[in-house]
Amino acid sequence: MTAVLRVVLDQVVAATSPDLAMASRELSRALVAGAPEGCAVEGIVPAAADVAGTVEGAVPGLVALSRMALPRRELAASWQLGVAPGVGGGMIHSPTLMAPLVRHDRVHAHDQIVATLWDLDAWERAAEMPKPAVAWHRAMLKRAAKHADAVVVPTHAMAERLTDLGPFGDRIRVIAGAAPRGFAVPVDEIGRRRALDLPEGYVLVAGSSAASSGLAEAFRAVIGAALDAAVVVIDVPEGDEPAVAELAAASGLGEGRVQVRGPLEDADRAAVLGGAIALLAPSDLSAFPWRVVEALSAGVPIVATDTPTHREVVWDGGVLAAASDEGALGEALAQVLASAAAVERYGVVAADRGRAFSWAGAAERVWQLHADL
Repeated sequence: MTAVLRVVLDQVVAATSPDLAMASRELSRALVAGAPEGCAVEGIVPAAADVAGTVEGAVPGLVALSRMALPRRELAASWQLGVAPGVGGGMIHSPTLMAPLVRHDRVHAHDQIVATLWDLDAWERAAEMPKPAVAWHRAMLKRAAKHADAVVVPTHAMAERLTDLGPFGDRIRVIAGAAPRGFAVPVDEIGRRRALDLPEGYVLVAGSSAASSGLAEAFRAVIGAALDAAVVVIDVPEGDEPAVAELAAASGLGEGRVQVRGPLEDADRAAVLGGAIALLAPSDLSAFPWRVVEALSAGVPIVATDTPTHREVVWDGGVLAAASDEGALGEALAQVLASAAAVERYGVVAADRGRAFSWAGAAERVWQLHADL
């Protein structure tokens, strides 16, 4: 008899976040590739046009698809209310908080429901988010506290924070994410950066004009490090570019020193990392730092604010700067970029640390989690 792990693939069908879509795709591929003997993976998907073709292209090797009657948005609202007809039982794993969190019988029917939380944005930066999104995340976490057999988070730091948000007891599990499979600086990196109209040798930052991103701190750090290099900001939401430019000007960076780009495809993002002399990570949120992990994978020197999350993820792969010291981030950046030898050394330690993160390892732990349940 085959044991089937049923994975919720809403982000593969109708993505609400590029990072969540990537995590869902990569974890599912790794689950298929690493399935133990006698085990297989099935997808649970919302209603959508050509859903089978979309999923097969993204996650080949699934043994079946369970198609829900509702599109993603309506399905999310239904599951928020605890209404999940047609889902069925068995082992259900969601790579996000989008899960059919309803009453089930794990003891006798062997049903399991596991959800995943990659950030605590709805609690830590609620004022910067749309109110419906905040309400949905908070409601789903309450349902997880009541019905989930386990809740997966990417860091121990987040696990500790999660204990303050609900009665999860010993149901919290830590399984980190990783860079996309095969993520590496492409051979055509120069052409890709040229197409993006980027300068050579820049400091890279990811974020938006929202205070939680810490862009103002990053800009001041570049000034404090007395650098002449340009600053490239990626992942800027559409329409937020002028606000980021205003932040840069207010921080003292001259006109033309800051290049602003939106979300990028994996290969372009890897090419941008390939041209960076360092990645600055100024945010103090509990969210899993996807760009930091990608920079580690690409061997880019990292300077990050010293937070529990960065301490755990970066570890000895970069330099951490005390958040309480206003000039610490700039001093750390100057330390990393003090010489060509220093840049090379910090790039090597970053790449060494980057090897600790893999989707194959994450999938192995997910399989073990469900076996333990």
